[in-house]
Amino acid sequence: MKKIIALAVLSIGLLSSCSSDDDNNIIEEVSTELTQTEIEDLSFLREEEKLARDVYIYSYNLYQLEIFNSISNSEQMHMNSVLNLMNIYGIPDSASEEIGVFNNQDLQAIYNSLILQSDISSIEALTVGAIIEDLDINDIDHFINNTTKTDLLTVYDKLTCGSKNHIRSYTSQLESNGITYIPQFISIEYYTIILNEPSGGCGGN
Repeated sequence: MKKIIALAVLSIGLLSSCSSDDDNNIIEEVSTELTQTEIEDLSFLREEEKLARDVYIYSYNLYQLEIFNSISNSEQMHMNSVLNLMNIYGIPDSASEEIGVFNNQDLQAIYNSLILQSDISSIEALTVGAIIEDLDINDIDHFINNTTKTDLLTVYDKLTCGSKNHIRSYTSQLESNGITYIPQFISIEYYTIILNEPSGGCGGN
């Protein structure tokens, strides 16, 4: 995980999820305990989804592009989905209520870098959106490998589905402006597969 975060900060420096609130319906079995790795993954993911939401709110306030408003609302649902799992397992909420403030200092550094990039132009802000979804998909793939619990995997799958929809939306906007996004975290092959998949199919974005 530290390697992934370090790569994120490095990549950002060089450059300058589907769910709903009724996730109880999709949780069929709850194990009494999580491993420490599962706890850490959920705690990190809660703040990583907040990172996405907060950056998109920032970009919407700057440029008033509806894509940022729409996807920030979706990220709030992603945050709710993760918090629902944390509540079920008795894990304290890792996320601050204040926009732009993070308890994980690596995520705080990433947020600070991303909003600086978003300040440059609306095109850079759209690129930031693609970067966030790229990183999110990559991280959740790692989290999926860290668990066998059905309830966690169901939420992870829905969040991945949402992030795929989001990266398609951001890269479509970039392409309409003559910009081709090159993935920084997932492979080119995986990215190409995502672009060729149909959007939707996960109960909303």
